[in-house]
Amino acid sequence: MGNCFTKAPNDMDESDHKVDFSGGNVHLITTKETWEQKIEEAKRDGKLVVANFSAAWCGPCRIIAPLYVELSEKHPSIMCLTVDVDELTEFSTSWDIKATPTFFFLKDGQQIDKLVGANKPELEKKLIAVLDSVAPPCRT
Repeated sequence: MGNCFTKAPNDMDESDHKVDFSGGNVHLITTKETWEQKIEEAKRDGKLVVANFSAAWCGPCRIIAPLYVELSEKHPSIMCLTVDVDELTEFSTSWDIKATPTFFFLKDGQQIDKLVGANKPELEKKLIAVLDSVAPPCRT
């Protein structure tokens, strides 16, 4: 559901492809160094990371972007990152991205879950499940 596999033909004006993949608490990753800095920051602050590998030309990526921003604002205990697979091609390939969007859920820099596709209910469900799985136990 909602996957882009290859780049669409360039038959539209480039401005038609622009979408704001950042905003809220979403950080746009433009270099491998920035990625490493954000992962270290998340480790230091004890935050989970949700990494969204997207592409500006991908329709499903554009559709889910506003929800991703909303979730980043709703859950300040997570760090939301967006990587444009066309801007960081080699880096994205190292994550074995086969379709966009692909969301990785990371704790201490290690993958704990993954979602491929722009499935809004599943993204919310996985995010809550991951947050619940790492929440400290309640003391009574």
